[in-house]
Amino acid sequence: MVEDDILTLEEVAKYLRVSERTIYDCAQKGEIPAGKIRTAWRFKKSEIDKWVNERLTSTNLTPQINPVHAQSILSEHRILFLNYSSKRDALLALAENLSAAPQVKNRQELSTEILKREELMSTAIGCGIAIPHVRLSSVTDLVVSAGISRTDIVDFHPLDDEPVRLVFMIAAAGNQHAYYLQTLSWFSTRLKNKDLRDSLLQAKTEKEVYNLLVN
Repeated sequence: MVEDDILTLEEVAKYLRVSERTIYDCAQKGEIPAGKIRTAWRFKKSEIDKWVNERLTSTNLTPQINPVHAQSILSEHRILFLNYSSKRDALLALAENLSAAPQVKNRQELSTEILKREELMSTAIGCGIAIPHVRLSSVTDLVVSAGISRTDIVDFHPLDDEPVRLVFMIAAAGNQHAYYLQTLSWFSTRLKNKDLRDSLLQAKTEKEVYNLLVN
């Protein structure tokens, strides 16, 4: 990069080692030097360097973690109704769906790493829920796919022996450790609500599922 390089949002996120959402939010709020060309944000490297230096020398170095907003990490297109009794089939279907998200740059790696993670330890957390998750350098920002199974998935081997029916797959960027853990906690906490679980299982459409999760 030269001093007056013009950078994209994705390039700035990689350069600063933060998520694209963080840069987008800062640009929207006018907290980072940026300009828009039609609908695309663009950044001058020299101004970004100055902005970073000012903040690194500031006494206010408290890290900021964005709150989890389901509508920013999930869409109706990433909700699936599943009908598999095997976790491998369910995971591959969700990984295929999730890989269509623009944040996922390597479809094969996502499927491979999700299955590898599941072999190490079951991601079932009880109450019929599983939350398979990975962090990958080929993912640019955290994204989620949700699966509502019409059939008991019998081989997740949860501690409570309850067959899994709700699967939430999370893929995050390699530098999103804190936000990744926060999202895992957010889903596990919300899904402790039995009324919500029952409503998700009874939902007939992707829109119903989406509205239940974001409201």
